[in-house]
Amino acid sequence: MDTLTREKRSWNMAQIHSKGTKPEEMVRKYLFAHGFRYRKNDKRFPGKPDIVLPKYHTVVFVNGCFWHNHEGCKDGGIPKTNTDFWRNKIEKNVIRDYQHYNDLTNMGWKVIVVWECELKKNLFDSTMEKLMHSLKSC
Repeated sequence: MDTLTREKRSWNMAQIHSKGTKPEEMVRKYLFAHGFRYRKNDKRFPGKPDIVLPKYHTVVFVNGCFWHNHEGCKDGGIPKTNTDFWRNKIEKNVIRDYQHYNDLTNMGWKVIVVWECELKKNLFDSTMEKLMHSLKSC
């Protein structure tokens, strides 16, 4: 059962923005500190990737587990209230994501997805090492 009122839950959800999130900033700062240069939310690409690394012909999406339905993640489920609305909204997000990934791949770009849960303290360093390894192998 939800412990918040409908109005408070609505306000909380409205405060979550699509760009400039803390997980994105963490990845960007790490990459910049390690010498990678990038563009942010470049509108010229499908899906406006969070990070575009032209030198490596790679784009990085930093996805929230809830909003993009991270399979197998405890943060990726459908809420118990207003289930039809949330299922529909999140399914549309997932379909749109795959379309953007396919479009970018067809354009010759490598697509990397970093999930919000992979950026928690105990996983952050290993996630960033994998990301840098993927970039350097391009």
